Amino acid sequence: MQYATRQIALCALRGNSPLARGSRYYSTPAKPGPLHGVRILDLTRVLAGPFCTQILADYGADVVKVEHPNGGDDTRLWKEEGEDKLWKPGTKDTSLYFNGVNRNKRSISVNMKHERGKSIILELVTRADVVVDNFIPGKLEELGLGYDVFRNANPSIIHASISGYGATGPYAHRAGYDVIAAAEAGLLHITGEADGPPTKPGVGLMDMATGLYLHGAICAALVSRSRTGEGQKIDASLFETTISILNNVGMSWLNLGKEGRRWGTAHATIVPYEVFKTRDSELVLGAVNNRQFRVLCQRLGDEGLADDERFADNGSRVRNRSELKEILLRLFATKTTEEWIAVFEGSGMPHGPVNTIEKAFEHPQTVAREMVQNMEHSSARTGSIQVIGAPVKFSSNQPSLRSQPPGLGEHTDEVLAELGLSDDAISGLRNKGAI
Repeated sequence: MQYATRQIALCALRGNSPLARGSRYYSTPAKPGPLHGVRILDLTRVLAGPFCTQILADYGADVVKVEHPNGGDDTRLWKEEGEDKLWKPGTKDTSLYFNGVNRNKRSISVNMKHERGKSIILELVTRADVVVDNFIPGKLEELGLGYDVFRNANPSIIHASISGYGATGPYAHRAGYDVIAAAEAGLLHITGEADGPPTKPGVGLMDMATGLYLHGAICAALVSRSRTGEGQKIDASLFETTISILNNVGMSWLNLGKEGRRWGTAHATIVPYEVFKTRDSELVLGAVNNRQFRVLCQRLGDEGLADDERFADNGSRVRNRSELKEILLRLFATKTTEEWIAVFEGSGMPHGPVNTIEKAFEHPQTVAREMVQNMEHSSARTGSIQVIGAPVKFSSNQPSLRSQPPGLGEHTDEVLAELGLSDDAISGLRNKGAI
């Protein structure tokens, strides 16, 4: 497999490669996005909620992000070491983390504990299709808000909530964190090397998976409302997301009483199916049936291995996985990863290199599918930054990258003016600490 050169990757960072030049996503789309006209009131912060609402925004929804006037979303301050060189001097309220999940939104700063601030939220609810929050269950009600209040203001409102454990049950009022959910719902128990400690995924997978679940649920609720005219409450949690993705491991426990275990990159029921060290790096490869295993042996230059009774079928290979792995490791160590990829090209075998992040973004498929976009950014020293593109393509109504993530409260006056407030009224709210 051939990769773009490092020079192309460096050019992309400077904005003059195919990765960075104008694309159909960073332009006015030919047609509005599929959610054009849908209005989202976003009361979320950090990752799960903002990731959900960014998907909706990419699909064309008008997302108004509500932030506290003092500091706003915590992730505005979560900068990587050395990140300051990316931003213009004096830039304080943005970070790459924040930029990853808040594009295509408008920001207003509202103190929801202030009576007038609360009334602004309710006025926005009357004009919204969906409210999304990630408060601990009961917290909005303490503020005099929540689904019952929202529904009274707007009977067709869809109110979608993300929490750590869900709105009911003995853990409902506990705060939710990605790695805690992964631990408590069993995922860390089955993640890591067989003889090693639990290992978390390299990104906030439970947060983002919950955001994915919720964005789909919101779209389903919008379809339902189009038929019935009725809104509803949606309740998602990090814990339940983690339970749901246990999938076959969970099914084995529920039906066989078989406890899950860590397999590293190996598979519990398919052998071989894991990462193998080559002469210079790593290759992931699997043989999911007997035909593929024979092809594997042919390509490895040891066709007789397929006739060894220890490895005659998948059941035998599962029972004798240690012996087979030892043989395969010796064979894979004879060539580099790139040489092995050439060997398996066209074989029908599932295989691929274990890429660094650099190589993943240099990957020809990344380029072909426009998964890197150039986003104009007023706070960036170069006037733009690179962002990750939309992973789902539509034949019509394409997602679009319309605007950079907003500054804290950047659109407060604009949104309040849309509610009919005058400049003097907005100034009065600001003086009273409501916004």
